[in-house]
Amino acid sequence: MLSLAEGKQLVKLARLAVENYFENGKLVLEKCDDKKFSEKRGVFVTIEAYPEKKLRGCIGFPNAVMPLWDAVQQAAVSAAFEDTRFAKLDVKELEKIVFEISVLTEPEPIIVKNTNEYSKKINIGEDGLIIQCGYRAGLLLPQVAVEYNWNAEDFLDNLCFKAGLMPDALHDRATKVWKFQAQIFCEKKPDGKIIIRT
Repeated sequence: MLSLAEGKQLVKLARLAVENYFENGKLVLEKCDDKKFSEKRGVFVTIEAYPEKKLRGCIGFPNAVMPLWDAVQQAAVSAAFEDTRFAKLDVKELEKIVFEISVLTEPEPIIVKNTNEYSKKINIGEDGLIIQCGYRAGLLLPQVAVEYNWNAEDFLDNLCFKAGLMPDALHDRATKVWKFQAQIFCEKKPDGKIIIRT
């Protein structure tokens, strides 16, 4: 588990990575010798426009493929400039956006005897989900279900939609579903404080 102070460092780092990109035209990784941040962790960076709370970009790494410190910086720059659902972030938007960091646990496969049992294995507000069927895959963070007031069935249906799958894909033997948890840290406008999101 990360402390609030450590979460604050990561949120500030995400913003700094994007600011550095504007200045240098490329990703410039800040260095860190802290052992906790050197551990490989999955992470997502979400950028929202304030005060509309409108999604502006969200990209990350569901698996622990690189040190957390580096993953936050790479995900932040990717969310700002490479999320194909949105136009690239403009420097004028920097004061109008909020950064949110989700530090993930390692995804665990959801094992069921009957595919109708998936919904019983999900805790709304705690679990995020990943689905894969063939070359199609999708991920939804834990906070998404809470934001949209989804129950477990809604969450699974929208997970399929995110992956470009029909809801009945859950009953395909080739389909795999994982769940994970996340510690979430975000900026709070207009005072700029960084909080643990619950």
